[in-house]
Amino acid sequence: MIVSMFSFENTYARLPDRMFARIATHPVQDPQLVVLNETLARDLGLEPERLRSPDGVAVLSGSAVPAGAEPLAQAYAGHQFGGWVPQLGDGRAMLLGEIRDPEGGYWEIQLKGSGPTPFSRQGDGRAALGPVLREYILSEAMHALGIPTTRALAAVTTGQKVLRETALPGAVLTRVAPSHLRVGTFQFFAARGDTEALGLLVDYTIARHYPGIDTAFALLQAVVAAQAKLIAQWMAVGFIHGVMNTDNTHLGGLTIDYGPCAFLDQYIPGKVYSSIDRMGRYAYDRQPQVIVWNLAQFATCLIPLIDDDSDKAVAKATGAVHEFAALFSREWLRVFRTKLGLQKAEDDDPALIAGLLALMENEGADFTNVFQALARGNARDQFLDRPAYDRWHADWQNRQGLETTSPSSRRKLMQAASPVVIARNHRVEQAIAAAYTGDFAPFHRLNKALAQPFDNKPEFADLTHPPTDEEEVHRTFCGT
Repeated sequence: MIVSMFSFENTYARLPDRMFARIATHPVQDPQLVVLNETLARDLGLEPERLRSPDGVAVLSGSAVPAGAEPLAQAYAGHQFGGWVPQLGDGRAMLLGEIRDPEGGYWEIQLKGSGPTPFSRQGDGRAALGPVLREYILSEAMHALGIPTTRALAAVTTGQKVLRETALPGAVLTRVAPSHLRVGTFQFFAARGDTEALGLLVDYTIARHYPGIDTAFALLQAVVAAQAKLIAQWMAVGFIHGVMNTDNTHLGGLTIDYGPCAFLDQYIPGKVYSSIDRMGRYAYDRQPQVIVWNLAQFATCLIPLIDDDSDKAVAKATGAVHEFAALFSREWLRVFRTKLGLQKAEDDDPALIAGLLALMENEGADFTNVFQALARGNARDQFLDRPAYDRWHADWQNRQGLETTSPSSRRKLMQAASPVVIARNHRVEQAIAAAYTGDFAPFHRLNKALAQPFDNKPEFADLTHPPTDEEEVHRTFCGT
């Protein structure tokens, strides 16, 4: 069935065929719309009413091909937990094509859980309802926090079961992003010595994400800077990606692939939630180091394109990757200064921030609620060791005295940087558990609260509470 709904341009499909596999749709038994992101749809220039129609739901489930689409699965490789995998690719995702929004920006429309592809590696290519709802919740929550991310347009149940540890309801997520280019995309062709493909990818990535630059080296510098900013933003809200493989490192500096991700409750710097991260490779406090390793893999791919002299190319690429430390430190200090209501830069600021984090770690204080309480002026209640907090608070007050802004301006700055409500792990799991019983009310309520994370609304007060011992989520799981 062909459905007219999008105005596709399909620029990725114009690249050489070795960069992807053309695929067919796999119709599902009984597609039912769970949620449609109407705000995003309108921003993209799409009509929500048409997407909600039976024809629209057929497209969003992967049961129908939109007119003008050229469905494909992108090829990529990657390092997964440090181990090299020469071929990964879209094993359960189908790129329908790209559209332009009213402002002229490109957006790829991709279905996740739409069925097998040549990259499925004996998998069924499907997704269970839980991981689809998790990605919808988390990606839209991150967007509302102002953190670059892929977006979720819709979630649809399929009426079919998928077999994981047990039989689970199947679902399809419609994901949109300016691109789905990853470090692993370049690794796929670098490993094959395909310099021509690497050159085409450099041009494509620049056109899509960094217009105004024109060399592979400038692209490397831009990606390093984008990732430094992104990881600092993750750290500022206590976000743990959980599976920072190179195939999950987006070249546009977006957060991508919400598998075993989680937000900190108690501030534990070495916290790991992912059930598959047995060695703590992707712990909260290791994310800045891991991304440097991933960026080094990207830099390695670009060596043939940076300079004809390989020694010079290696030196330049190494220098670009080493710039990450200073860029990240600057961004990290900026976001944490903001959370303390500080705009000027003073030499003792790192020690002031570290002192607060040390207090939080010693007491297992709630990461989100401490910073919210600082903005409200009642953070002392978050700590058991009141004298220790009082000493830090005195230092903070002295530091605020060096600012030229008013106390009310500083409070507003803090409130705009520290969310009231986040996608707490136990609330996400509760919403998913209810959905498996057919009750989507908690899912919709959570999304509504997360759409305005900096607003202190009494009707969502329960969503700001840390988990009880019985509610605490200790492990999160990969959707595959």
